[in-house]
Amino acid sequence: MVEFEFINRWKMPKHKPNTIWIDADACPKAIKELVFKTSLRLNINLILVANSYQFVPASDLIKLIVVKDWFDAADQHIIDQVEMHDIVITADIPLAAAVLKKKAIALNPRGEIYTENSICTILSMRDFMKGLRDAGMMTGGPAPFGPKDVQQFANSLNKLVS
Repeated sequence: MVEFEFINRWKMPKHKPNTIWIDADACPKAIKELVFKTSLRLNINLILVANSYQFVPASDLIKLIVVKDWFDAADQHIIDQVEMHDIVITADIPLAAAVLKKKAIALNPRGEIYTENSICTILSMRDFMKGLRDAGMMTGGPAPFGPKDVQQFANSLNKLVS
């Protein structure tokens, strides 16, 4: 399993994260709601970073940071603030790569836990597909987000925090 590869490769014991970060602008509502519940249940700080206001439940554990509306402002804020063992939820591949360099954990909203090994391949594929699109070739996007994705995400998050 990918999760164990990540933990064993760094030979670090499993730690409860200090903070869960969400790259919130593109994160599905179902994922945010699941993470709200997890944060409250396990008493873990949760910070959503976005370019515009979003609803967050009233709790001392949950905070919304609205950054300037410029390209990658939310990503840069997360990179600047994330710490070792924190979890960052993002579908942004370059952000995930930067998070891994800081020895934090990157998890996408479909439940894939990125590793330093997998992120290289994913970045290469992303760049290859961008090249095809830039050359005018039609490429398909990801499958629609659905209940199976939410379940896979819940399973992955649970493995990381329990």
